[in-house]
Amino acid sequence: MPDTLPSAPAEAAMLPPAPHRGMVPWVVASGMFISQLDSTILTTSLPQMAEGLGESPLKLSLAITSYLITLAVFIPISGWIADRFGPRRVFCWAIAIFTLSSAACGFADSLGMLVATRVLQGLGGALMTPVGRIILGRSFPKEQLYAALAFVSIPALIGPSLGPVVGGLITTYLSWRWVFFVNIPFGIVGILLALKYVKNFDTPRPPRFDIKGFVVVGFGLACLQLAIEFLGHRIVALQVTVALFALAAVLLGIYGWYALRSANPVLDLTLFRLRTFRASTLAGSLCRISIGAVPFLLPLMLQVAFGLSPIASGLITFVMNVGAIGVKTIAKPLARRFGFRNLVLYNASVLGLFTMGMALFQPDTPHWMMFVYLLFYGVARSVQFTNVNALAFADLTSQNLSRGTSLASVMQQLSSSFGVALAATVIGLVAGGSEILTATDFHWAFVIIGLFPVLSVLGFVRLKPSDGAEMAGRT
Repeated sequence: MPDTLPSAPAEAAMLPPAPHRGMVPWVVASGMFISQLDSTILTTSLPQMAEGLGESPLKLSLAITSYLITLAVFIPISGWIADRFGPRRVFCWAIAIFTLSSAACGFADSLGMLVATRVLQGLGGALMTPVGRIILGRSFPKEQLYAALAFVSIPALIGPSLGPVVGGLITTYLSWRWVFFVNIPFGIVGILLALKYVKNFDTPRPPRFDIKGFVVVGFGLACLQLAIEFLGHRIVALQVTVALFALAAVLLGIYGWYALRSANPVLDLTLFRLRTFRASTLAGSLCRISIGAVPFLLPLMLQVAFGLSPIASGLITFVMNVGAIGVKTIAKPLARRFGFRNLVLYNASVLGLFTMGMALFQPDTPHWMMFVYLLFYGVARSVQFTNVNALAFADLTSQNLSRGTSLASVMQQLSSSFGVALAATVIGLVAGGSEILTATDFHWAFVIIGLFPVLSVLGFVRLKPSDGAEMAGRT
């Protein structure tokens, strides 16, 4: 049976004072922005970092892989830690760890030191985003939560797109070390804002920490994330990648058997029984595979196959983010008018078709046509991203909010990484090992990536028109 929602007076007593509540999304967004920006900002700086540390660029990919694996391992425990020590305290410590480790990354003088500090940075990032969502869930009643989630979805969409551009500018005009130093002022401001505007929620003491479950699921997710990275970069033999996928499947299968028989597992799989949560995390992951792949594919095609400069490519792709920002003002009216089911069901097909349509881009396609097309694509992407994320909270209550946020964050992290890896793999297969990539190589990747949102319709069609009505303001 689902947990019982608290009564209106009790729920109101848990919320922060109304004058401060409007600042909470800004606080959470500041943390999410630096975390999402950092996930891609290193990609254009790796050659300069390798030269500065006296290593090969191939080895420097460990700086990215170590960060992503740390996220996969520690995101599952974010909800338990937030309940044990308080969301505000954990959020502040997460930003502090992320900021201090960013400074340490900037001062790294060896590959070993860089990887170690990136692991610490990943620990901060693993706590920052999920705990930020927990803070939102505890700061707003359901009818106001949608608007808050729509606001903080903007950094999650813009960060990965801005990362390569910002990283390229910093590396060109300053030094690769400033790729890490740039996080410091954001981190300081984020901590000060959190201390001032985020309420120190009193949460019931959680049950005993599930050490056995954490070890099994942690190793399983680490193997899966590593296999996804190897799939995209092809730096090891295919047999190693397949073996890692197989090991991950075994470990996660063991965890699934264990979790369904455990009273308080570290990742609560019974939440998949909630129809809205299941649609958001499972069907929504198919959409996120596509959404995560496009910011990787499009700039690469514009620069490698079309011959555009990084700046020109960045300006064209940034139009997607303009659409994302614009949707914030119309997201709630759309949800109120059409409901979650209709929005995510029909927009999934629109998103898939728009993604496949990028296969029609050619080197001689006028830039203004790309601008217009990507503006509309950005709107469809933002509508889907915002509503799928909000749908996860529709039937979560104060009792299972932290557990649901941890599980949803794991699914989001893995699906986004898999999208990038799959896109890179498709390009490699189509190119047939050739080092010269053509527009056709990218076109096939866009077509295949665009199929995933269309397939997600099979999951969204099971939703009911009344699902999420309270969040959408339809009651």
